[in-house]
Amino acid sequence: MSLQPIKFIASDMDGTLLNESSQLSPEFYDIYRQLTERGIIFAAASGRQYASLQQTFGPIKDEIMYIAENGTLVMHQGKELYCCPLGNDVVEGIITEARQIEGAFIVLCGKQSAYIETQDVEALTELKKYYHECQYVEDLLKVDDEFIKIAICHFDSTEKHVYPLLNAKFGDTNQVVVSARIWLDVMNAEASKGAAIEHLQQTLGFTHEQTMSFGDYFNDVEMLKSSYHSYAVENAHPEVKKLARFSAPSNINNGVIMVIKEKVLNV
Repeated sequence: MSLQPIKFIASDMDGTLLNESSQLSPEFYDIYRQLTERGIIFAAASGRQYASLQQTFGPIKDEIMYIAENGTLVMHQGKELYCCPLGNDVVEGIITEARQIEGAFIVLCGKQSAYIETQDVEALTELKKYYHECQYVEDLLKVDDEFIKIAICHFDSTEKHVYPLLNAKFGDTNQVVVSARIWLDVMNAEASKGAAIEHLQQTLGFTHEQTMSFGDYFNDVEMLKSSYHSYAVENAHPEVKKLARFSAPSNINNGVIMVIKEKVLNV
């Protein structure tokens, strides 16, 4: 197979591009500049909120492409390129059900802001890592916004305590995905990082073979499938590693940057 040159690179953030302290390597900015000079698009593909992602990329925050909220919203240079919202009836059902799970903290993710109805100190500390724009409300069911995702945090494992119940009730009609050990996301059935990338392939004119992606957890699976050059970092979940075509060093060892330098920039 004669491979086409890379035109698009997407990377998950937490556990993949960011280090163990959730920080971006200073070297990334030079890598991004070199990619841009070669006409290669780089996208930050994350479960994080758009506003939170912008904060992470500081000096290039208004340049870079964002596949935010696990693919439900794509933004580039202030313009919305794609959105896949949740219906209000679905939102009500998920919130009502999640409220019954002991130890679960709900984040209702809208286009304008994230919304919470907890004031638990431990939960707030965790939520602030991913939601720069976040408002406390007394009742999530009375919020007026366009909703793109519901995130649920459970400190004892969402895979064990949240996924079985919500997937059984909503998995047939929505995306229910464990995005980290303590996080789970519920989205439109058609929403994923992969669906967002496939939309971009069609609208921006690059192919599956010209796409490279990096991930570590279950919310990255569709993104990896949408890319010929699919990489799981060394610290990825074992099941995710099985689905990726290639492997990269861990996030602690700047695996994403190492692969881009070697395979794309040839340095």
